[in-house]
Amino acid sequence: MTSALFASLSVPDAFARYESVRPRLPRMPKPGAGMALPDLSAVADHVDGFLLDAFGVLNVGDTPIPGAVARIAALRARGKRLCVLTNAASYTRAGAVAKYRRLGFDFTPEEVVTSREVAAARLAVILPGGDWGAISAPEDDFHDIPARVGSVIDDPALFDRAEGFLFLSSVRWTPALQERLARAQADRPRPLVVANPDLVAPTETRLSLEPGLFAHDLIDRLGGTAHWFGKPYPDAFDDAAARLGLPRDRVAMVGDTLHTDVLGGAQAGMRTVLITGHGLFRGHDAGAAMQESGLVPDFIVPTT
Repeated sequence: MTSALFASLSVPDAFARYESVRPRLPRMPKPGAGMALPDLSAVADHVDGFLLDAFGVLNVGDTPIPGAVARIAALRARGKRLCVLTNAASYTRAGAVAKYRRLGFDFTPEEVVTSREVAAARLAVILPGGDWGAISAPEDDFHDIPARVGSVIDDPALFDRAEGFLFLSSVRWTPALQERLARAQADRPRPLVVANPDLVAPTETRLSLEPGLFAHDLIDRLGGTAHWFGKPYPDAFDDAAARLGLPRDRVAMVGDTLHTDVLGGAQAGMRTVLITGHGLFRGHDAGAAMQESGLVPDFIVPTT
């Protein structure tokens, strides 16, 4: 039943779901060495730049991780190049920069890449001149997206009229809306762009359910494919690597998940770092998850 899709997920449940969709994810080139280090200051001895996830690395929900602001400042002082790569597709780049600054970080707009902008830059290739029905946060006005976009939640007629669907945020998504989208796609299949491939994201108290979870459910039920933008898929890493301007093997992708951050960074030819103490694996056995999945980073650190 669709309502069961909206039930809270535990970390083991989320891990199992990620494993079940592995055929739709990029391939892991090879496991990393899994070197245990105390924090990112030690990783900095091995690389020239950092590509940083946000949730579980810089912040959890709206709370900065203790010591993260100072660590980023210290890495910058050592001359390390920095870029944030986030799957939080409800944020424009300007909105993401503003959030990080509210939390105390000093990232510039050029140091932030959102999966939203990665997807937006490619919509014209997928559906030239098309009308998109977006699944979005309530305040989203799509001013930054170079396409004709309307909200299917605010204007349900778009379920029938839209020529493609753009999944940005699940904050307002419901079982009834998931069923409505499934019927629309069954009646007339259209391109589905998923700008946040995450299944879950850590908040202060729980795992939120993210767009990737609902997109995979549609594919399981209806077949077909989706256009995925964001970690672990290549376009996001290509855009971020261009910002950093470094050889990829001199960049460390830092994240809290194996199936998005570590897998994505490895397939992009970067070094990978798993932070275990704040995000998805906080209080859980990350080592067992690595052994089961074969997704092993180059470095394992408890904190930023």
